[in-house]
Amino acid sequence: MQSPITLEALHILDAIDRRGSFAAAANELDRAPSSLSYQIQKLEQDLDIMIFDRSGHKAHFTQAGQLILERGRAILQASEKLVSDATLLANGWELDITIAFDGIIPIMNFFPMVNALSEVSTTRIRLQEEILAGSWESLNTGRADLLICPTLDSLPHDVKAEKIGKMTMVWVAASDHYVHKRNGPFNADAREKYRIIAIADTAREQPALSMNITQKQPRLTVTNFPAKVEALTSGLGIGTVPCQVAQPLIDSGALKRIEGSEDHSMDIILAWRRNTMGEAKSWCVQYLKKNWKLK
Repeated sequence: MQSPITLEALHILDAIDRRGSFAAAANELDRAPSSLSYQIQKLEQDLDIMIFDRSGHKAHFTQAGQLILERGRAILQASEKLVSDATLLANGWELDITIAFDGIIPIMNFFPMVNALSEVSTTRIRLQEEILAGSWESLNTGRADLLICPTLDSLPHDVKAEKIGKMTMVWVAASDHYVHKRNGPFNADAREKYRIIAIADTAREQPALSMNITQKQPRLTVTNFPAKVEALTSGLGIGTVPCQVAQPLIDSGALKRIEGSEDHSMDIILAWRRNTMGEAKSWCVQYLKKNWKLK
């Protein structure tokens, strides 16, 4: 007997949970919200199970729906691995490869690699921005094949990593921000007086991380790095940005370094799990080790 639960339905449930609504999931999947609603309602009828509780203002997963979602994600991961393994066995070059990178690294740094890979392979590339703990979660859970991000104090035992560069973070605010009128050391106590602009951690299951934020400090959280820069230049708060990004804005007068603050340098690493190395993954590792240069 054929099961009414299809991979497509599981993808829809996963997207709804991650994005928080039918509309946002439909946008991610490039579908009409009504199409998603119809498919979920049909699945509920076929299973004779309520997957969503629609009694409130917003639909929520029922206990049965949550079980289908969690078990379904395991099925999705298994199906993706099946396709990946079959592709590797057939020709050595992966059909798809996902490269995750911390959002503080401008995406333009990966464009030369994308062009170069297209000259030797038809492998499809996904450049996936992650933030803080979300970066490592994407690698640990198999959502990403490679990861480029700031290093950790200790790496997972099944991860191979190599340093490919350095990045310096500088404290800045809009040139007319009142933080520039202050006196004294710019320590944690001093920072508590000013709103900090933060980027939301993209981790789905691991505890979220935060950097350079004190417990009592006012905070504005945005969803990506360009939004953080916009908030900083608009005078909404203070924050750290890479020197490569900050310097042109400082030169133009949009931003100003915060007097008394200390720059923070960190190593940028290329990391991957010690599992099967397909041709595309191996090629990208060698390319990035040889050609990486922050822009």
